[in-house]
Amino acid sequence: MRTTVGIIGAGPAGLLLARLLHNAGIDSVVLESRDRAYVERRQRAGILEQGTADVLRAAGAGERMDREGLRHDGIELRFDRTRHRVDFPALTGGRSVMVYAQTEVCKDLIALQLREGGPLLFEAEALAVEDAGTDAPRIRFRHEGREDVLECSYVVGCDGFWGVARKAIPAGLTQVYERTYPFGWLGILADVPPSHDELVYARHERGFALLSMRSPAVSRLYLQVPDGTDPGAWGDEEIWDELERRFETADDWYLQRGPITQKTVTPMRSYVHEPMRHGRLFLAGDAAHIVPPTGAKGLNLAAGDVATFARALVHQQETGSPELLDAYSQTCLRRVWQAERFSYDMTTLLHRAPGASPFEGRLQLARLERIASSRAAETDLAEAYTGFPFG
Repeated sequence: MRTTVGIIGAGPAGLLLARLLHNAGIDSVVLESRDRAYVERRQRAGILEQGTADVLRAAGAGERMDREGLRHDGIELRFDRTRHRVDFPALTGGRSVMVYAQTEVCKDLIALQLREGGPLLFEAEALAVEDAGTDAPRIRFRHEGREDVLECSYVVGCDGFWGVARKAIPAGLTQVYERTYPFGWLGILADVPPSHDELVYARHERGFALLSMRSPAVSRLYLQVPDGTDPGAWGDEEIWDELERRFETADDWYLQRGPITQKTVTPMRSYVHEPMRHGRLFLAGDAAHIVPPTGAKGLNLAAGDVATFARALVHQQETGSPELLDAYSQTCLRRVWQAERFSYDMTTLLHRAPGASPFEGRLQLARLERIASSRAAETDLAEAYTGFPFG
């Protein structure tokens, strides 16, 4: 097999890239190790930045998002039993975010790719990227019980942290930056309408809590828990009781309870691999960087990466200049590091670290009070949350 761009991974990044390339008249092949059903039910992110939503619309993949997604014009911060709303449009010149689950983004993009795009091969396991430093990289993969080779002009690794793409970059050329946090998130899905119409980020002495949603009828909520927690160790009523404590306010707000349909624990880490390019191999999304979910940046960074690559490749084909492709890593990393900074700030602002001193607790409250009382501080948060420019 031969194609212009070989894409490893059919998550939102790989699928969006395939769509952008198709619209530009550039052929691609997408290899995905899992089956279609798995990809379409894989629960991950649910917040789309303004820029991500705009790219999906421009790609022709925004119709259902705009019909069924939930536009949010702010978030609520809770601390010391008080509530403070951050108004995104007022602080950013009209920007907002969209609540629309990654599963739904993937469903939309898969349907478009199968109907209009190039080959999308499920249960096609990428085994290795070969000759990445040359003008003729290859992806060796296994599909339908036999090994095959996809010859490419370019390879884009959208295959996550555990994928093969990053391993094709020689270790002597790389630098890794990472931080592991001593806590995680116990997340639940519950068949109950959300108890607030926007996301609520709560800082509490017992730990962080987040109120989110997947639809008007399904709530998504999180509790900070120790690293390595078994989700099955928490009973349903125990979870609701703890959420109620951490979301407590001085007014008459209350938390609605309902049947819990899913429990998971998400570890927390920050990770950046530099560079994000080697020869004709380009990394995107979790293959190159991971952020703690507090800042809602993971999917959005991936979308920014592939939009940057697609724009650079179109520029090269139209002008003959490799300038934007050569600058891919530096261009993406500027945005990545701002997102890492914001995600770290939000994580340390709202979570209680094991063994934290009263001094550290008071600093958190002082930082939150500053956001609530300073338009400049509030604007910095709103601009980062709604998204850094794609390029």
